[in-house]
Amino acid sequence: MMVIIIVIIIISLDTRKIYEIMQQDIRPLLAVDIIEQLHKQFALLSGGRGRDGAPIITFPEYSGFNELPDEDFVNVVTYLTSIPSLDAASIGFIIIIDRRRDKWSSVKASLARIAGAFPANLQLVLVLRPSRFFQRAIADIGIRLHREDFKMKVPIVMLNSLSDLHGYVDKGQLTCELGGSLQYCHSQWLHHRTAIENFAVTVKSTAQMLQKFGTDLSETELPNDVQCTKDLLTAHTEKRNKLKDELKLAMNQGTTLLSCIKAQASKTESHVLNPDEMDNQTTVERLMAQLDETENAFEQFWSKHHVKLEQCLQLRHFEQDFREVKACLDSLMAALMWLSDLGDCVTGVEQILADLRRLETSAEVCLAQLQAGHGEQLIQSGHYAVDSIRPKCVELHHICDDFSNETKKKYDVLSKSLLETSVNHWCECGVYLLASQAVDKCQSQEGAETALLELENYMTTAEQQQLGQLKDLYNQNELVLTQPIKVKVQTALKRLEEAEEMFRKRRVSLKKLSAKQTRPVQPVAPRPEAYVMSRLCLSSQNQGLSFFTPRTHARTQTIMFSVVLSLYRHIMTELIETERLYVEELQSIMQGYAAALGDSELAHVIPAVLENNSDVLFGNLPEIYDFHNKMFLRELENCVEKPELVAKCFLKRKEELQVYEKYCQNKPRSEALWRQCGDSVFFQECQRRLDHKLSLDAYLLKPVQRITKYQLMLKEMLKCSRSSEGMAELEEALATVLEIIKSVNDSMHQIAITGFEGNLNDLGKLLMQGSFNVWADHKKGHSKVKDLARFKPMQRHLFLYNNMLLFCKKREETSDGHEKSPSYSFKHSLKMSAVGITENVKGDVKKFEIWYNGREEVYIIQVSA
Repeated sequence: MMVIIIVIIIISLDTRKIYEIMQQDIRPLLAVDIIEQLHKQFALLSGGRGRDGAPIITFPEYSGFNELPDEDFVNVVTYLTSIPSLDAASIGFIIIIDRRRDKWSSVKASLARIAGAFPANLQLVLVLRPSRFFQRAIADIGIRLHREDFKMKVPIVMLNSLSDLHGYVDKGQLTCELGGSLQYCHSQWLHHRTAIENFAVTVKSTAQMLQKFGTDLSETELPNDVQCTKDLLTAHTEKRNKLKDELKLAMNQGTTLLSCIKAQASKTESHVLNPDEMDNQTTVERLMAQLDETENAFEQFWSKHHVKLEQCLQLRHFEQDFREVKACLDSLMAALMWLSDLGDCVTGVEQILADLRRLETSAEVCLAQLQAGHGEQLIQSGHYAVDSIRPKCVELHHICDDFSNETKKKYDVLSKSLLETSVNHWCECGVYLLASQAVDKCQSQEGAETALLELENYMTTAEQQQLGQLKDLYNQNELVLTQPIKVKVQTALKRLEEAEEMFRKRRVSLKKLSAKQTRPVQPVAPRPEAYVMSRLCLSSQNQGLSFFTPRTHARTQTIMFSVVLSLYRHIMTELIETERLYVEELQSIMQGYAAALGDSELAHVIPAVLENNSDVLFGNLPEIYDFHNKMFLRELENCVEKPELVAKCFLKRKEELQVYEKYCQNKPRSEALWRQCGDSVFFQECQRRLDHKLSLDAYLLKPVQRITKYQLMLKEMLKCSRSSEGMAELEEALATVLEIIKSVNDSMHQIAITGFEGNLNDLGKLLMQGSFNVWADHKKGHSKVKDLARFKPMQRHLFLYNNMLLFCKKREETSDGHEKSPSYSFKHSLKMSAVGITENVKGDVKKFEIWYNGREEVYIIQVSA
């Protein structure tokens, strides 16, 4: 984010007063501060200049000059000397003291005050002495006697008349009171001074407001959701428009002031602005130029900031749409995966195909909401978050491709299934045709010909339905077909073969009956239908199926039961076989590595770091091996014939399975030790002797992988369970394994907490832990520090115990090319006895509020995306 720096332009060296107003933190003296003293007109800056350009300050006749408070005198003189430019002031001021109608005492007092309090360089002091003879004489004597008392290093000239004054200062630089032609209006001078200084303050405050607003914009963290981004864009735009109005008002103020100054010169053709008036005009023009440059600089920054906010809003829309579409596609993918590949009849397969087409249509509608092209457009437009958008586009493409490939695979499998069910249906209808051909009607030539024609017509439908392709498809795809489908196809092919054999034999018999008979013969009827039907029924029952339409439902139930039972036994077989392999691998580790540490032949190559540390490397692996080898494997093997008892094995050994928690807690220490010595000759030799393709660290991961594998197999068994009682036990067994995994996971996280000075065991049971977005709001004394003003939340990992809630920061580091387990740096804690919770914050069901000690501390918590 560009940081806007509004540079206050130095107006000029000729406008020192305005420059001070713009630059100083402590506000200098302004006309409005001493307006009453200036109205007294005991000192004037009329704009006149000496022959060398020295500014002239006039002290006109003022009856109460001696009674003026010192503070008033100092303020007015200080203010007047600060108005001329630095160049003019450096020449030195000319002071004209008009005391023609006054006394020597007044002259003396004036000189004393000027000598003691004049804040700038003096060039010349001109005194119009009293005109009365006696006072003039006293003045002549007094100036001789007291000149040294005034402590002035400049000449003090006593003048008798205005003509003497004109010898020192040109008439055009003197007001009419001093016999000159310089036009001066004190009220107008005051008006211009206050207006210019007010305008300078306005320009400064406007520039500061723009600078502060620019700084706030640059430090603003972009929100993470659409609505907050919209609100931020609206708020920033509204504030920018208000500042634009302020700029417009300030510019109008300057334009009006400049017009007033210029109007003064246009009163008469002969009138010319004096140097002070020219400085005023230059000052206003430069202030307006600065205001214009400030506005241009801010507009350039705002343009970039506004574009970034709009791009942020586009990004949040894209991310929101992406999440919705991804969730939709994930849901459709889940539905697709659960969609059966099997069908018990043509109608059933066609129904599954219809469901598949509906899923495809839903996916197309879902994708219409957010095409990957949307993200591509943002990338092509030069969006600042290209690195965030591109992976999502790639992920979306992958999801779409996965869904498309899985759909295609389903269509392919269902097409084969449809062909298989068509074969079954054709066989079923063909057998029904054979059963419906009455024996007595086939005894005559005409009846036999009719039956033969029906049979031949029906046999031609097999070619029309391309039933013969089933065998070709089976031969081509045998290796990729799942076991249930393979069984169904094999059954259908066998049934087709038997049906074709019956049709062939019936066809031969009917042809003989339909031939013209030249001599009487004993009619030979086809096999009795009762015999045919019983044979087919027996054959079908042996396969667990039935051909007849009236028994379709029973046939479906039989198929499903057979398939489910087959799957159940398959999972049970896999569980036992993998358990045996697991035990063998554990045994190879114990004998090939742990026992080898005591082998004298290998003693010289054993790493020194392993001395007395074998328990760290292997953990409680011997305990795990003994449990599986002596108990768990044997109990699982006893369930081969009764898979429904497998759940009881897990429930019975719930306590013993806790050994995995201890093993996983030691795993980080084991991995750290392995990184120190894993490349040693000792382990290479052990691996060579065992003929292992993988090194020891891969085998040390087996227990972690095994406890996870159990819950996957139990889930698959649960899907295949038909008994409510058996399902309940399986669910309990699954819950037990998941609880162990959760306990292992929680303990792994807890041992990674760093920086907490207390004892975690004193906090009670760990109820929950996870990563969240956290906004904080604290009250400290009478002041309130809002971290909620931060648009980007803190990322915190929360651990909820019975007695305390811990806030930690998750850290994932790598060292020497190896990934370390995450650690959790302790940041803050809350006692649960003083914690309150408010749900559904600001109408967002994903957010909830945690407040502490009567809302002294408030935290808004949101589940991380």
